Amino acid sequence: MLYKDRQDAGRQLAEILRKYKNEEPVIIALPRGGVVLGYEVAKELKAPLDVITPRKIGAPFHPEFGVGAIAPFGIQVLDIETINRLRISEDEIQEIIELETNEMNRRTNLYRKDLPPLDLKEKTVIVVDDGIATGVSTKAAIRSIKKMQPKKIILAVPVCPQDAAEKFKHEVDEFICLYAPFDFYAVGAFYDDFRQISDSEVIELLENARA
Repeated sequence: MLYKDRQDAGRQLAEILRKYKNEEPVIIALPRGGVVLGYEVAKELKAPLDVITPRKIGAPFHPEFGVGAIAPFGIQVLDIETINRLRISEDEIQEIIELETNEMNRRTNLYRKDLPPLDLKEKTVIVVDDGIATGVSTKAAIRSIKKMQPKKIILAVPVCPQDAAEKFKHEVDEFICLYAPFDFYAVGAFYDDFRQISDSEVIELLENARA
């Protein structure tokens, strides 16, 4: 495997991202797994760590199969071609969006607690996740961040499909992926330990980063 665990991947990303330390960046991690990497990056760069919580929109008959994503500020990224091909109705999509919006708000409130709203205006923002598969949730998160008018957005992940750079070149100022194989099939395949991260672990990492 390429990475021992998310901590290992986060430390390797942090080495590459050290060049941004003097820009006083803000690290924005995508929960849950991305927060583990974000913590390592924030620690190395001595930067604040926060989260944005996009949610995948899954097909009604197969929730793991993403047909879109949502993020704060009313951001929706929908794969209309796939939705039409699968004959998913507008009512079905709207029902899923409503459910996922409630979950997004729940997680945001749980993770950020009573912190003030994110302020990213004119800041260098480094968006970190544990990998990119389809990229739809990542794209929704980035479009949400853009609403806060940052100076620069860097997207940094340890692994992604080979075509990911093409997908994101118009979305961010710089895209960093440590490993982009041609035969990509799942993010977890590149980790020895890719266990699920709990809400309590996310909260603990965020609190430690603010201590």
